[in-house]
Amino acid sequence: MNNHTGLYPQLPTMTTSQNLVSHAGLSTLTGLLNTLGFRQLAEDRLSQFVPATATHRPGKMISDLVLMLASGGEHVTDTDQLRTTPGVFGQVASEATFSRFFTRLAEHPGAFDYAFATMQREVRSRLWAAAGKRSPAVRATRTHPLIVDIDASLVHVHSDKEGAKGTYKRGYGFAPMIAMADYGQGHGTGEVLAVRMRPGNKGANSAADHISILTEALAQLPDDFYDQNGCLIGEKILVRTDSAGASREFLHHLDALGLQFSTSYALPVVNERFIGWINEKKYWEPALTATGEQREDAWVIDATKILGLRDYPPGTRIYLRAEPLHPGAKASLFDTDGNRVTAFLTNAPRFDPAFLDVRHRARGRCENRVQSLKAAGLGRLPFFAFGANQAWANLAMFALNLVIWLQLAVLPAEHIAGCWDLKRWRYRVWSLAGKLVTGSRQPRLLVNQDAPEAGLVLLLQERISLLAGQWRNGHLAA
Repeated sequence: MNNHTGLYPQLPTMTTSQNLVSHAGLSTLTGLLNTLGFRQLAEDRLSQFVPATATHRPGKMISDLVLMLASGGEHVTDTDQLRTTPGVFGQVASEATFSRFFTRLAEHPGAFDYAFATMQREVRSRLWAAAGKRSPAVRATRTHPLIVDIDASLVHVHSDKEGAKGTYKRGYGFAPMIAMADYGQGHGTGEVLAVRMRPGNKGANSAADHISILTEALAQLPDDFYDQNGCLIGEKILVRTDSAGASREFLHHLDALGLQFSTSYALPVVNERFIGWINEKKYWEPALTATGEQREDAWVIDATKILGLRDYPPGTRIYLRAEPLHPGAKASLFDTDGNRVTAFLTNAPRFDPAFLDVRHRARGRCENRVQSLKAAGLGRLPFFAFGANQAWANLAMFALNLVIWLQLAVLPAEHIAGCWDLKRWRYRVWSLAGKLVTGSRQPRLLVNQDAPEAGLVLLLQERISLLAGQWRNGHLAA
């Protein structure tokens, strides 16, 4: 007779000396880093931050930190999860060694930022080339450009840190500016190009900060976006922002670079005649959903000739969108007919209002990338020194991008995992348990064949091996 009444089996727990691995799924990321030759890439650019005779080299230390962040770690001390399994993750530096490493980075923040940026650009160039026709550089054209989203966010801290200030939300912390590349609907999640830490009291509408982060982002793009003379091919790039990026100074800067832009715009107070015209929906075009289906309760129109724009770059147009107020929303002066009216500016060489509206509204996708970046480490800044926290933000960016590049260059097209965010990868893949065994003098990592994503791990490792072979044989530009 079974007297057990609990929800789950009550099993006694014991320790063992067997080579068990708690994050066996991370072997896919270690394989990708090995394939990239990341050790030598980091050594070429970051060797000045470790003593020449040091055992732990920058490539291995950065890789360990990136793996820790990708799997959910929040501080350098969380590398102990990797340190317990040298058969899979190699020799991991001690916490004291990592601490000295970050101290050196904080003492020379400019040098590290430049070295890290050039290293990340090289990695990005190799993996975008490996993506073939799926590469964002290959798909970017004048009418379908690569979209670069720029957004500011808040990171609150609960202890005093260098550069932390009060925020407009009455918190305390930082206001990083982030530039991201959007792959577009149906092509994946997109990646982070640059992240720049700022004090919490910095405004989101600073034209200088927008120009600075854009400069960093453009420097990250592969050579496909530059002509033979090294000049940027601006027509293949569209910069998309919220209304904080609608300053005339920033838009004129984009125009000078030849870039396309699409930015939200805060409508000025207009007179009653304009409001009456807005309410007359017979002049408007039906809006589209994200999948291209026509909506019956939303409209879009080119209002450039009606509202007029002064001192903006030539070719700038303003589009209005009207849709019913959301439940609980407070009506404004424009919402007299029960519809919320919003606006955006663009100079794109396309004149289909519905298409331009759908593309601009997809800017909401960047909020998901910001949340993933915070989950990767930006949301938990562990150091006091501002330079060390900037380095930590760069590592969080690289950890997130490494997962995204795995989706872009390694996963087969249309694979269901191609749109997973970082948290889903952690739960379903990185946390997969395994056991390290040795047979015929060869170490092997065993995973449960009944695990839901065991097949995905094997598929990724198989395709990473194929990628390594193609690079060795010169079939891919490295």
